[in-house]
Amino acid sequence: MALHLGRLSAGPCWRAARGGCGELRAWSPRCAAGRICRPPGTAVAEQSRGLGRGPVARGGPWLGTGLAAALAGLAGLAAAAFGHVQRAEMVPKSSGVRGPSPGRPEEEDELARRCACFMAAPVTDLRELRRRPGDMKTKMELLIMETQAQVCQALAQVDGGASFSVDRWERKEGGGGISCVLQDGRVFEKAGVSISVVHGNLSEEAAKQMRSRGKILKTKDGKLSFTAMGVSSVIHPKNPHAPTIHFNYRYFEVEEADGHKQWWFGGGCDLTPTYLNQEDAVHFHRTLKEACDQHSPELYPKFKKWCDDYFFIVHRGERRGIGGIFFDDLDSPSKEEVFHFVQSCAQAVVPSYIPLVKKHCDDSFTPQEKLWQQLRRGRCHLSSWMK
Repeated sequence: MALHLGRLSAGPCWRAARGGCGELRAWSPRCAAGRICRPPGTAVAEQSRGLGRGPVARGGPWLGTGLAAALAGLAGLAAAAFGHVQRAEMVPKSSGVRGPSPGRPEEEDELARRCACFMAAPVTDLRELRRRPGDMKTKMELLIMETQAQVCQALAQVDGGASFSVDRWERKEGGGGISCVLQDGRVFEKAGVSISVVHGNLSEEAAKQMRSRGKILKTKDGKLSFTAMGVSSVIHPKNPHAPTIHFNYRYFEVEEADGHKQWWFGGGCDLTPTYLNQEDAVHFHRTLKEACDQHSPELYPKFKKWCDDYFFIVHRGERRGIGGIFFDDLDSPSKEEVFHFVQSCAQAVVPSYIPLVKKHCDDSFTPQEKLWQQLRRGRCHLSSWMK
């Protein structure tokens, strides 16, 4: 039964099957029962940077996100939002991706197999990725490429009509991205799933913003080298009873003059239904909770509250949707541990969302309900930008 918009937590879980390209399978949940969560206050609380514990990040959640999102997420997402129509090859021949051959090392063959499932070749040349297999930049780029492919393949399978256009873009200062857009399908009005992998030197303004958040950065000749990458998505179904989802997961790295590297992860995922279905809300939150609980029971309540606080629209006195999780500046306890947490969150996107779309994509609806969906959608996006 549809309800007024409110906040609920935690429903049946699904997980992407390992080893396949976008395959899904059910699994047995081991989750606590869902509970109703109370509205957050309008003030944004200070957040811990670590997985469960750590020093306090200063300046509020999105001060840390602004530059990373602009460079690692929004450029690609903006391209997706305006609907590029040029289709790239799934794996262009010029990319250096080749099938396994008897004389090549096993790890190179594995990389080729992974890339064969992507929507396009990675932004970084495969020779460079093979040169640094253990580097976090390589691991994160492959993760966001896999996430993009899994989400796009799941959406296209559900839609059954339209397919994704794939557009590669380049950034003259360094790097680029891949925007995947499905538009005017049977199930989805528009779905954009984009990745960005960019690098270069930080602007003085960006460096100043980081220092204002307590980061100590040592420049060389006034320059700081950085790498930023992420996957961003907004998905709008046609049916007003099927919810909209937003997600973004990203990694940022700065190399100082003495060679020391500072790094952090950020991201989140939230659901915006036009008409709240309690079972849907429970399923969505429970799936995210399962992803978080693999690493610490402290993470889901902390990052859920962070999301609740951030997406509370003060001037309207309402939330954008039913929330989810949100975090930024995660730089402890270790790079590998935080990466595996982000990996779990990214892998939870498809199982948290696709069952809800399948459930509602053929529901009957009235012209009035469709109009309310459009009005609600416009208000949510406008309010998010105004913040």
